[in-house]
Amino acid sequence: MSWSDAYATARDAAKPLAAELSPVVAATGRVLATAVRCERPVPAFDNAAMDGYAVAGDGPWAVRGRVLAGSAVDGGLAPGTAVEIATGALLPDGAEAVLPYEDCRVEDDLVIGVIGARRHIRRAGDALCPGTLIAPAGRVVTATIAAAALQAGAEQVLAQRPPTVTMLVTGDEVITAGSPGPGQVRDTFTGLVTAITDRAGGRLVTSQRLPDDPAALTAALAAAVTDVIVVSGSSSAGAADHLHRLLGEATATWLVRGVACRPGHPQALAVLPDGRFVVSLPGNPYAGLVAALTLLEPLVAALAGRPPASLPTATVTGPVKLMPGGVRIVPVGPDGDLAAAGPVGLHAAAAAGSLAVLPADWADGDPAVTLVVP
Repeated sequence: MSWSDAYATARDAAKPLAAELSPVVAATGRVLATAVRCERPVPAFDNAAMDGYAVAGDGPWAVRGRVLAGSAVDGGLAPGTAVEIATGALLPDGAEAVLPYEDCRVEDDLVIGVIGARRHIRRAGDALCPGTLIAPAGRVVTATIAAAALQAGAEQVLAQRPPTVTMLVTGDEVITAGSPGPGQVRDTFTGLVTAITDRAGGRLVTSQRLPDDPAALTAALAAAVTDVIVVSGSSSAGAADHLHRLLGEATATWLVRGVACRPGHPQALAVLPDGRFVVSLPGNPYAGLVAALTLLEPLVAALAGRPPASLPTATVTGPVKLMPGGVRIVPVGPDGDLAAAGPVGLHAAAAAGSLAVLPADWADGDPAVTLVVP
C-alpha cells in the first residue's frame, strides 16, 4: 500500500468513541461532543473594577467600612457614603461609581474627589450572559476553554471518551531498565507510543514486555481490554516474528499490511473480530517511530473524535537516496535541510524535530509532507 493510502486508511478506519459526561478540567485534551454555553452571567455579580472607594450620591463621602474580594456586603450605601473596596469585590447596593485611590484623597474619614466619565464598575453579565457560546462541538478542550467554562458556570461537559492503548514490546533482547548487556537493547517504544497517543487524544493504559514466544503474545493479545493494541517487533517473517500468523488465526481483518516506504515497510494495521485495533510497529526504533506516526496517531485521533487535519508541508533541500515506487522518510530540520538518519536514526530525528515524506519523484527544493516527532 502507498504511504498516503496507509495514512488515510488509519485516519478513516474508526469512528469516534461514545461521548460521556466529564468534569470540565478532566476533559482537557478531549473533544467536545456538544457545545459548551454560559450557564451564569460573567461577571456573576456587580463588582469593582479598581481598588478604591465605592460611592453613592454626591461627595464628599463618609467612609462606612471596607469590602474585600470574597467578603459579604453588610447593607447598601446611602447617598453621601462610601466603602473602601478591592478590585473584584461585590459592589454594595446603591453604589454609583468606584473612585480609584489615585483619583481621590481621604481627610477625616471623608473621601474627596470627582466621579469621572468611567465608573469603574463591572456589572453582572457585562462579559457573558447565559446561553452565550463558550466553545462549539468538535473543539479540543484546552486549559483555557476549561477555565472559561468554569467561569461561566459549566461544571461538566459532554466529551468523547479518550481511546485507550496497550503497548506490547516484544523481543528477548529488550530490557525495560538498567544498562543493556551483550546483545540487549533498551525499550525505546513505550515513551514514543505514550507521547504519540497523548498527542492524538488517547491514553496509554499499560506497557508490557514479552519474550519472543507465540503463546505469551497470544495471551497478551487476548488479555488486552483497550481500544488499541500496539505491538513492537514480531512484525516481519523471521523465526521470532509471530504476530501476523497469530492475527490470521484470530480471524483479524487486515486494513494495512505493509507500506511502500523506507523505513517502516513491515508496519501493519488490523482489527480483531471484537473491534479492537492492532497496530504493528517494526522492531527497528526509527522504523517503529515512522510507523507510529503513519498508523497509530491518525487512528487514535479518529477514535478520539478529532477532525481530520491536513498534514503540514515544507520546502525540503538536501541530498537523499529516494525509494523507487515508494517514499523515503528522512529527518528534516526547521530550515528544511535533510539529515541522514542512518540505520537507527532516533538521534537524527530528535535533533531535526520533523520527518519529511519524500516520494520517488521528489527533487531537491520541492515541498514535501512533514511529520512532527513527539
